[in-house]
Order: sequence, then C-alpha cells, then structure tokens
Amino acid sequence: MTVISNNDSVNYIRKEEYNPEVTSELIDSFTHVLQRVGEDPAREGLLKTPERAAKAMQFLTSGYHTDPAEILKSAMFSEEYSEMVLVKDIELYSLCEHHILPFFGKAHIAYIPNGYIVGLSKIPRVVDVFARRLQVQERLTHEILNCLQEVLQPLGAAIVIEARHMCMMMRGVQKQNSVTTTSAFTGEFRNEETRSEFLNLISSNLH
Repeated sequence: MTVISNNDSVNYIRKEEYNPEVTSELIDSFTHVLQRVGEDPAREGLLKTPERAAKAMQFLTSGYHTDPAEILKSAMFSEEYSEMVLVKDIELYSLCEHHILPFFGKAHIAYIPNGYIVGLSKIPRVVDVFARRLQVQERLTHEILNCLQEVLQPLGAAIVIEARHMCMMMRGVQKQNSVTTTSAFTGEFRNEETRSEFLNLISSNLH
C-alpha cells in the first residue's frame, strides 16, 4: 500500500495570464458592485480593488478552462501494482455557487490500480480543476471520483471531502464550528472491508 501526504510546500514562480477583454468587463462589474453597496471606487484603498477582484475571480474559476481527464492521461503508466494508493490531506478551496462565498477543507482520495497507475501529483491537480469552479460539495465529490474512475478504470476508487462553508459561518445560521463531510465509492471500495481500511487510514496519523 502507498500513502502520500500532500502537506509539503513548494517554492516556485508562477506567471499568471488573464484575458484582457474578460478582465475589463469584470473590472466594470466590480466597480459597479462597490458603488451599489455604498462605497467610493475612487477612494485610495479601493483604486485597484476592481482589478484585483477581476483577476481573483478568473483564477478562482479557472477550472472551467482545463480538462481534468487530460491531466490524468498525461501521466498514466503501466504497472502491475494492485493494492490501495491513497493521497490524503489534499487542500481544497472552492466557491459555493449559491452565495459565491468560499468553502475549504481537505480531500482524501484512493484508488486500486487495474493495470495503470497515475503520477501522484496529478490527483491534487484534478481536485484543483473541479474546485476552481462554482460548486456544491456534493457535486464536487462525485465529479472528482467519476473522473478518476472513467480515465484510470481502476478496480475501485474512493473519496472523502471535509469542508467548512463560509456561507454557514459568516451569514445564514452563522455556525462557526460545523464541518460538512461527503463521500463516494466505486468498485472494490463498496466492499465493507476495503472501505473500512480506507476510512481507518485517512483518520490515522501515519505521517
């Protein structure tokens, strides 16, 4: 069995590029929002806020422009390994489609290879692609799992997502300590013994 923790940080320089036309339209929209809530977009502290918000929104929804299946296909390797592969503690940040407020947490993903394995970094990348869209946690869970199942065709796949939702913490019921957990399983993980092994591993402190 292989267990990977996704807690390591990597220092690198990232060049961000934005569509000028989309950026310009979003700047106008955010400027209008500031005005409508009673702010002055010409105030010193807000002069660059519409541009920053426009770029942030494009980044946070960049998953619409990436094919997660291609990410997996780019690093598939023939391998006879047929035990569970688990990538746990994958940091996850997304936007709730109901309020466009963040929800964040961790994803734990496992699969049992069926002739092919995938580069381990590709699994967190797939999580990012689906998370960087307007989402609900339930759909996000199934989209990630279905992508892994369809591309890798493993003997089984499993996912658990634990997340906190700002729409519950900042507004609405304003419950600060609530955590939402969703899960989905295919193939061998529908077997109680295999599923229990997976759940025990994600709850243990192996790293």
